[in-house]
Amino acid sequence: MRYYYILKNEKFLSLLAQLKELEAGREYCKHGIEHLMDVARIAYILSLEKGLDIDKDIIYTTALLHDVGRGEQYISGRDHHNAGAIIAGEILREMPYSSEETEMITSAIAAHGHKSDGDNLKGILYAADKLSRACFLCPANEKCNWDQDKKNHILRY
Repeated sequence: MRYYYILKNEKFLSLLAQLKELEAGREYCKHGIEHLMDVARIAYILSLEKGLDIDKDIIYTTALLHDVGRGEQYISGRDHHNAGAIIAGEILREMPYSSEETEMITSAIAAHGHKSDGDNLKGILYAADKLSRACFLCPANEKCNWDQDKKNHILRY
C-alpha cells in the first residue's frame, strides 16, 4: 500500500498542518484528513460499484493528495486544483510511482473541480469529493453558497 508513503511524507504533513491552521475559523466544510479519507473511501466504493479496474492504491493516493493546493488558494488566491496537481507531482516524484501513475493522479487532481461523470479516476474523484459532504448535518447549511441541487440532503455513502 504505497499510499502510506503519503501519510508519512513531510511535505504532505506540513501542508495538512498549514491547512488546519488556515481553516481554523472556517464554519463551512474543512479539508483535513477526515475529508481526504472520506473521499478515498467513497471513491473506492464508487470504483467497485461501477466495476472499474482502478487500483485501490491509486484511488487512495489521489484522494489523499487532491486538496494539497488548498492552502495555496487561501494564501495567494491561486486555483487549488492546478496548484494541487503541481504539488502532488512533486510529492509523488519522491515515491515509488511511475510517471504514468503520476500523470493519471495529477490529471485527476487538476480536474476535480470540473464536473466529470466519466467512469475513470477523474469521474470518481469528482463524485466522491462532492458526496463526502454531510450537508444535511452541517450547521452552516443555510449560509453555504453551494446550490441546493449540489448539496447532499441525505446520506448516500
